[in-house]
Amino acid sequence: MKPPGHPHLNGHSLLAGREVTGTGEAWYAVAAASGKPFGPALHDASAEQVAEAGRLAAADARAFRALPPDRRAAFLDACAEEIEALGESLLELTARETGLAPTRLAGERARTCGQLRLFAELVRDGAVSRARTDPAARGTDLRLRRIPLGPVAVFGAGNFPLAFSVAGGDTASALAAGCPVVVKSHPAHPGTGEAVARALTAAAQRTGMPPGVFSLLVGRAHRVGLALVRDPRIAAVGFTGSRAGGLALLAAARARPVPVPVHAELSAVNPVIVLDGALADPERAAEGYAASLTLGAGQFCTNPGLLLLPAGPAGDAFLTSAARAVRSTRGQVMLTPGVCRAYTEGVRRWAAVDGVREVARGAPGQGRYAPAPALFSCEAAVYTAQRDLRGEVFGAAGLVVRWAGTRQLLSLLEDLEGQLTATVHGTEADGATAARLLPVLEERAGRVLWGGWPTGVEVSRAMVHGGPWPATTSPGTTSVGTLAVERWLRPVCYQSFPGTLLPPELRDADPPEADAARTTPRARCEYPRPT
Repeated sequence: MKPPGHPHLNGHSLLAGREVTGTGEAWYAVAAASGKPFGPALHDASAEQVAEAGRLAAADARAFRALPPDRRAAFLDACAEEIEALGESLLELTARETGLAPTRLAGERARTCGQLRLFAELVRDGAVSRARTDPAARGTDLRLRRIPLGPVAVFGAGNFPLAFSVAGGDTASALAAGCPVVVKSHPAHPGTGEAVARALTAAAQRTGMPPGVFSLLVGRAHRVGLALVRDPRIAAVGFTGSRAGGLALLAAARARPVPVPVHAELSAVNPVIVLDGALADPERAAEGYAASLTLGAGQFCTNPGLLLLPAGPAGDAFLTSAARAVRSTRGQVMLTPGVCRAYTEGVRRWAAVDGVREVARGAPGQGRYAPAPALFSCEAAVYTAQRDLRGEVFGAAGLVVRWAGTRQLLSLLEDLEGQLTATVHGTEADGATAARLLPVLEERAGRVLWGGWPTGVEVSRAMVHGGPWPATTSPGTTSVGTLAVERWLRPVCYQSFPGTLLPPELRDADPPEADAARTTPRARCEYPRPT
């Protein structure tokens, strides 16, 4: 556990670059494949240390937000460079902690660094503040920009130890917005979290950032995360994880004297709708489905856990091919022993429901924590009646629901909770049916796919990785892509200010992203002045 450039990893929290030892009993990282502890002893951050992290972030928040865009962008670029400098030892450590293959983690590291650089580009382009003007020539002089909310608490995700963790999308977008970040590292990969945190600390020091711009808190107990969300200096929260965990943080944030937004990604089954036209080549379609279902042991938030398949011979042929494809798979090591137990219990719960039949099982992988992939099927009426079938089973387990007729299919979709994704497989011959489904799917999901499979989230300017409740707590936002920066900003309007007092980006009469009202008549709405 000695990444290049760091003499050692010691299990400490990092408060604005300063190492501190937590309190309480010792705990250790656990090797995913064996369940055995390894590495240095870790101690949860104390309540005082959590409060200190919040204080340091708040103390430097104004200085960080006042930096020129090119300075903030240089910091984000440096974060990517320092993570890359950790080399192969980072991937080896992360693989040991999570059971994920080094090749998969190499791609995830590239995505992590790529999104840091994408947000650096966004900052340099001036697209973060999105200045708008409504000059006095057409009425009252109004100028708008967006400012950072303040310190952001970020909770690392278990299934993406790099791209959704210490330096993941929440951290990258918050730093791009001008918000200091306090990360509560994930207990499933504490060594990875510390190594990446040291890289971000080095980047902050190298680029002359205020020290409070970044801190890392070690914490296995729930009290650490709850204390962070309750800290009065924290202005917003980013979370990816279980529904229970996200709802606990949401309740804590709402109970504060000054509530703050919690942008949490919780759970989804990501329905895939197969229409008649897609069954012309059932074997090929089924192989694609099985590959997506079992990818990475099914430990993706976009895993296609629910597939809606037409009744009849063509659907039967698809299910037969899917069963054959699943039987040929082998289980992979899951992220933690606890995740493996939850998967096993979820599969057992599905199997116990009357009217559900097991279609196929793969082979278990090596060791205790690589359970077999599983595929189940039931009729639409069974799915509608049995609420135990609705929840996510996190892992390589799929449920196929057979539907008969567009009306029944629409009824199934209307009854679904909010989802991250919804996918339609069909051809042009299915256009009339797809047109009827699309308005419902738009209401149910943040990303709607035609063909393909949802396990693959591109980091781009147009991506939406979000969705209606309970897929997320913030249906109007995304946690992936450049739009993610908007979660950490709020608009401020400057009315009739002298130019010398205006922020620099508002002094120009023609900012790059001027509001459309500049060229169209504005409807004025006057209110009586108080007397």
